[in-house]
Amino acid sequence: MLDKMNELRRTHYCGELRAAQNNETVVVCGFVQRNRDLGQLIFTDLRDRTGIVQLAFDENTDQDVFEKAGSLRSEYVVMAKGTVRLRSAVNKDIPTGEIEVAVSDLRILSRAATPPFEITEHSNVKDELRLKYRFLDLRRPDLQRNLMLRHKIAKVARDYYSENGFIEIETPMLIKSTPEGARDYLVPSRLYHGEFYALPQSPQIYKQLLMVAGFDRYFQIARCFRDEDLRADRQPEFTQIDLEMSFVDVEDVLQVNEGFMQRLFKEVLNVDIPLPLPRMTYAHAMETYGSDKPDTRFDMQIVDVSANVQNCGFAVFENALQAGGSVRAVCAKNAVGVYTRKEIDRLTEFAKGIGAKGLAWIRLTNDGIASSFAKFIAEEKMQSIIEAVGAKTGDVVILVADKNKIVLPTLGALRLEMAKKLDIIPKDRFDLLWITEFPFFEYNEETGGYDAMHHPFTAPMDECVEYLDSEPDKVRAKAYDLVLNGVELSSGSIRITDPALQKKMFAALGLSPKEAQQKFGFLTDAFQYGAPPHGGMALGLDRLCMLLSRCDSLRDVVAFPKMQNARELMSECPSPCDEQQLKDLGISILESEV
Repeated sequence: MLDKMNELRRTHYCGELRAAQNNETVVVCGFVQRNRDLGQLIFTDLRDRTGIVQLAFDENTDQDVFEKAGSLRSEYVVMAKGTVRLRSAVNKDIPTGEIEVAVSDLRILSRAATPPFEITEHSNVKDELRLKYRFLDLRRPDLQRNLMLRHKIAKVARDYYSENGFIEIETPMLIKSTPEGARDYLVPSRLYHGEFYALPQSPQIYKQLLMVAGFDRYFQIARCFRDEDLRADRQPEFTQIDLEMSFVDVEDVLQVNEGFMQRLFKEVLNVDIPLPLPRMTYAHAMETYGSDKPDTRFDMQIVDVSANVQNCGFAVFENALQAGGSVRAVCAKNAVGVYTRKEIDRLTEFAKGIGAKGLAWIRLTNDGIASSFAKFIAEEKMQSIIEAVGAKTGDVVILVADKNKIVLPTLGALRLEMAKKLDIIPKDRFDLLWITEFPFFEYNEETGGYDAMHHPFTAPMDECVEYLDSEPDKVRAKAYDLVLNGVELSSGSIRITDPALQKKMFAALGLSPKEAQQKFGFLTDAFQYGAPPHGGMALGLDRLCMLLSRCDSLRDVVAFPKMQNARELMSECPSPCDEQQLKDLGISILESEV
């Protein structure tokens, strides 16, 4: 029979006790981490979300209590009353290591079956097993710290934005399906058969309507949903720190959010972030780092060597230049010992896997220059390339030749891959920067037309409006991303509020007036009643938590995450519905075609 709490009430958390509480009577409760029965002595490590404290049972302990202590097993839930005393042997590995609790009263509140894995920090247990028993996995101290850090980040966000005049407003979870760039999760209506709600990919339209409504500054810690393939930094349901501001331009939005990042890092990590944050245009980021979310914690920048290899005699280079492409390179410093011919072959396969036809290379060894194309070009051309990239003995130069849309992202990915292999990325450094002036349109080779790179309410830069009809590739957007250590943290823009410009934008995107009215009419109609200029952004709370807690996956900062196949193993969802539920919704299930 289990003990009852009766009049006992917790006085302290396990991890709070210190030598300052010596001789105090305390009551602690939690899970048994470990029980060591040494015959005349029993030591029990008791764990709660704050840490571990040692319970001690000895010859002075009541016999019934001592026998009960001997029955304790891992993960039993217990409550213990006792006196704090100094330990004879200090444990420097835990904050409570100077003291222990000499127990006078012990209550077993819940017995536990043997868990399928040990509840320890940084477990190597397979993800499938961890997520099947997520309620046990979440007892691990490292995961609990991550979720408590997440709570702190959310609290700082609420405090900061509230203090800066923002009003927290909830927006609907059941909304109209509108194109947002990914598939919607659809919710069938029981009352209106054949009609569907969508779960929001973002609160975008509603927060703009709040600006039309005159709230001026809005924020929300918003749940969002996208039916897309998963990866380490993506889940089908995710959380944004979402905001919108009226009577602003790009500079205003960036400044208020820089202030948030500065405060967040100081309060959460005690790290000082100098302001203003660095800024980089999209064009410069792509040319220099091959990415619109560059990791600037290390160098290895991309260098254009097209001029150095003109008329060099190497067909791969010359053909790329004649086709309007380029030849570009990165130089990995002191990499000869790591990037042997065999490792470069692996790197070549990696490049092919992301769309390149291959790569060329130069290795500057103590014995001289070795290169995959040395026999095709003159020595002075080779020296020209080496000088252009600043290579020295011990370095490795990797080159890619093709159209820029292939060359730049390929070298951007190779740059990251090589930096990880060379272990040159600082672990405890946080590089924040803004990427600005994104292209408004992206050319689609399959259709021969242009697609929007952003949602259709993003405003073009004022000086680019004249090119909307004639030269769409010249149009840049009032759009901006915040990047941290090579990860996109947020995306935002100034919005279109001029109805005439909005119609022009819909037309440029191939939407007929009827389609535009059907999909977005309730927003554009609202603009006819007076819309203040406005803009905003959304910070990814999950990604922010992942980076600040130095985790590799969103699963470690989300309480109940999905697997890569979008399944949640613990509750086994998604799962079938019974026939009556489907009948109520007017839905029948068709057999899938193999």
